[in-house]
Amino acid sequence: MRTRNAALVGALCAGLTAVLTACGAGGDDPDAGTNGVGKLEPAAIQDKARTAANTADAVHLSGNVVTQGRTYRIDMRLKKDGGIGRVSAGPTAFELLRVGDDLYLKAPAAFWTRGATSSPAASVSAGKLDDKYVKVPGDDPSYQRLKGFTDKNVLLDGLIGLHGKLARGEHGAVGGVRTVRVTGGGGSGGTLDVSLSGTPYPLRVQRAGGAGQLELDGWGKDFALAAPQKSQTVDYGKQLQIPGGVGSPVGG
Repeated sequence: MRTRNAALVGALCAGLTAVLTACGAGGDDPDAGTNGVGKLEPAAIQDKARTAANTADAVHLSGNVVTQGRTYRIDMRLKKDGGIGRVSAGPTAFELLRVGDDLYLKAPAAFWTRGATSSPAASVSAGKLDDKYVKVPGDDPSYQRLKGFTDKNVLLDGLIGLHGKLARGEHGAVGGVRTVRVTGGGGSGGTLDVSLSGTPYPLRVQRAGGAGQLELDGWGKDFALAAPQKSQTVDYGKQLQIPGGVGSPVGG
């Protein structure tokens, strides 16, 4: 009987070796069941993440970006022909909407009076702009700076690139999705968490020099993007004066 039981246990152990490394032992492979990018060289992982990001139709990104000594909190949905979302820097907050080359900014009256003289005329003008979409003229100095928050490929190219010698870091998770981390310059050049599930999208970016952290999701998920109705819009044309201090989100 004892011999028969020993033989049965041996047979069970032999069958389990197809799933386990050895009978009674672990031997977990962190890349088992993944898309395989975790086994690549760090430069190849970064390249695949950048390619996936650039070819995706849409993305949602949120977090903090520090540039030119100013911290911006951004929450944007972007796609190839525009984007929509909210940007704030301290007490200053505004919404951006871009459809093609048409860029609109919506902000409370306090935004428009910031840095301006508190004259009755200024208050009246700001009141007309309060919570309305204002079309930003293409030749206004602020146009390119503000457009940077809504330009998917320009924004992602500036955020995803790491600096210094690249190294493959630990496996982890972002939003419940398994990731592999790539670091630049031992971490001082930024870190990038890349999805190990399906397409190797970048899911979290920590910028070099502590210049902010962003999480990216909603890859490929379309969203409505249309110019605001005329009743929601004020066109100030050449008379528009956007308060200064709004820089490029990627330091450009």
